[in-house]
Amino acid sequence: MAKVLVVEDNAANMKLAVFLLGSAGHTVLGATDAEAGLTLARTERPNLILMDIQLPGMDGLQAIALLKQDDVTRAIPVIALTALAMKGDEERIRAAGCDGYIAKPIHYKSFLATIAAQLDPK
Repeated sequence: MAKVLVVEDNAANMKLAVFLLGSAGHTVLGATDAEAGLTLARTERPNLILMDIQLPGMDGLQAIALLKQDDVTRAIPVIALTALAMKGDEERIRAAGCDGYIAKPIHYKSFLATIAAQLDPK
């Protein structure tokens, strides 16, 4: 299947994402902050990145901007994985360069459907 990078600082959310992605047959790479996520994205070149927005240090939106500016990582789709679910948050996050949006708490069926749609956009 696909190689998916999850950038998430909350251990429970990371564990759930890794479990769901692994059960769907994907290989999962994990990072707990944006800097580590950027490094993994550049070296491992995953098929998809799930990016938490509220991260310690550099936030997810800043990291996405850097990913989209870099020739090596620009084409990798990025899905925001975030608790920011107020009116206008999804539009603001998509405008920052995200290819998709998943609100927390994660609902596994819609989570897997969003991942599948990004990986196979037919």
